Amino acid sequence: PAAVERLTAPVPARADDIELTGVGGAERRWAMSVVPLEEGAAFARLVDRSEVHAAERMRTDFVANASHELRTPLATILGYAETLREEKAAIDPATRERFVAVVHDESRRMQRLVEDLISLSRIEGERFNAPREAVSLPPLLEEARAIGRRFAAERGCEIRIESEPGLPPVAGDHDQLLQLIDNLVTNALRYGGRDAPVTLSARRDGDMVRLTVADRGEGIAPEHIPRLTERFYRIDPGRSRALGGTGLGLSIVKHIVERHGGRLSVESEIGRGTRVHVALPVAPEPS
Repeated sequence: PAAVERLTAPVPARADDIELTGVGGAERRWAMSVVPLEEGAAFARLVDRSEVHAAERMRTDFVANASHELRTPLATILGYAETLREEKAAIDPATRERFVAVVHDESRRMQRLVEDLISLSRIEGERFNAPREAVSLPPLLEEARAIGRRFAAERGCEIRIESEPGLPPVAGDHDQLLQLIDNLVTNALRYGGRDAPVTLSARRDGDMVRLTVADRGEGIAPEHIPRLTERFYRIDPGRSRALGGTGLGLSIVKHIVERHGGRLSVESEIGRGTRVHVALPVAPEPS
């Protein structure tokens, strides 16, 4: 209505932009300005502001989600700490030990979340700086298996590696690629089935090397798959927090893949498990 009113009314010499919503789609946002011309004509200009609006909404959602994720363990820590301080004479040693364990676990959860936030910020800051190091994937797979061995033992799982012989190196950043594999392995162990193996495989696929991390868990419903890489998106928030997830693992993976000029895809079947595929460019031959 404001746009129609501006277009049909006499055009003022100067006027502020009009914000339009829903033109061309429910989520589209426009800024419209009208400038008078000769003989009663007017020039109308519309600037698409949809991406700016979406980015601002994402920033607002991110701040709100991060604040919530930090506030939840902080409230638990404060509650138990106050109880330990105010009721110390009435608390038996076993209860005190249990309270201290809760404070420790929630503190570690906050630490993991802060570390993931810092890591995500650093990766985003480097996204225009393409890595050039030639990195061999098989040693990284072994390193990731060693890192995940303790968690795998707790879950009763085995981490298997299937690497194609003669695999060429990829162009990448060693530390970020290790972080990528570690995040995928941790997710597979966390949400895969107990006593079921997690498989890491790597093979040549044209001018790319395809890395796949597969589990035999419950699987993911199709409607969730497009949103898995969103920050703080969880299929089951309660279960994810109980298992120590921060909700940032796959978002970090996505940003690392983008920085490396690769491709990320997820396949899943309910009751049969999930496969995450990462395709990375082969490193160029040295001149």
